[in-house]
Parts: sequence; C-alpha cells; structure tokens
Amino acid sequence: MRFWDDRVVPVLVDKMLSTGPVHKERRAVCSGLTGRVLEVGFGSGLNITHYPAGVTEIAAVEPSDRGWELSSRRRAGAAVPVTRIGLDGQDIAAPDHGFDQALITFSLCTIPDPARALREVRRLVRPGGTLAFLEHGLSPDTRVARWQRRLDPIERRVAGGCHLSRDVPGLLRDAGFEVDTLETGYLPGPAAMRPWGYLYRGTASTPA
Repeated sequence: MRFWDDRVVPVLVDKMLSTGPVHKERRAVCSGLTGRVLEVGFGSGLNITHYPAGVTEIAAVEPSDRGWELSSRRRAGAAVPVTRIGLDGQDIAAPDHGFDQALITFSLCTIPDPARALREVRRLVRPGGTLAFLEHGLSPDTRVARWQRRLDPIERRVAGGCHLSRDVPGLLRDAGFEVDTLETGYLPGPAAMRPWGYLYRGTASTPA
C-alpha cells in the first residue's frame, strides 16, 4: 500500500478536488486571507490561484513529496512566495504566533491526530488571527452518517488514511478555536456520493 499512498493517492486527490464546484468553495474560503499565511495540507497547490492580493507569503505544510511535486507549476506561477516549512501538521517547526492566518482544506480528514494539528495551528497563529477551513466530514443526516461510519475503514485504506465521519466544528472547538462563520452542505452530485460530499466551510479565531 505504500506505493499506492505515496504515488497514486496524491494524483487521484489532485483530480477529484479540482472540479468546478470544489474550486468555487476554495475561492470562497480563501477570499478573506491576508498577510503571512500558514497552509496545512498544501497538497498539489490547488488553492494557489485563489489567494487574494492581501496575502504576502504562504508557508506550506505538506507530507507528500508527490503532492509537492505536482504543485511545482502552480507554485512557479504564484504571485506570492510559497515555502515548504514542514511535513507533519501535528508538529511544525516554527515559532509561536508567527502567522497572521492559517488555511486548512481537505486535510483534517487524513491527519492521524487532527486535534493535535489544530492545537499546533493555534500556537502558530497570532492572537486574534483567523483559521479558514474547508473540509468534508460528518453529515447531519443519520442515514448518510451511518454509511460514512460503515465506509470509514475502507476509505482509510484506499484514500491515504481519509476519514469520512469527523466532526469538524467539534474538533475546532476542542482545540480552543471559536467558530466565527460556518456554512455547510453537500457538493452537487448524485445522492450516492453524499458520504464523501458533506462540506464545512468557514472561519475560526483564536482568543485575542
């Protein structure tokens, strides 16, 4: 499975998360970013085209070397410098409060300990700073949620450790963030895809 996880999954994720509806969500979650931004789960750089003019620097945390390779052209065309500063969102070698904002998209599902990663983000973002997030997770529909839990073991094996049933707002609150804005809903598509398509998009802040 190592070859699959290291070489194949990053390519599949790049394709599946670069559709028009997903880019619409990416554009919305990136719209308020400014200053020095920490992006956890940079992937293949699919957010780059949506960074607004107020962003001055992106510090990327990305565990996959293949994902980083796939981002090379996008990084080369970026209007701001993008630097890879770490591989593990649970343990980032950077000083406290060094970033104005943070961005996490489609990454909390695969991080082994998302609570630890969010506490690390909270450490790195300045007091009063904002975390912008776009994640898929647990549906409020009991039937969909039941299927998410049934599919979780398979999903973890074939999709690089991805979980379908994580409670994103709960994880944020448990890590000490205040959820300021939150929009939820399914991506457009057939009902059979709903276990994979319930999205949480919003912002959360650290206490000032």
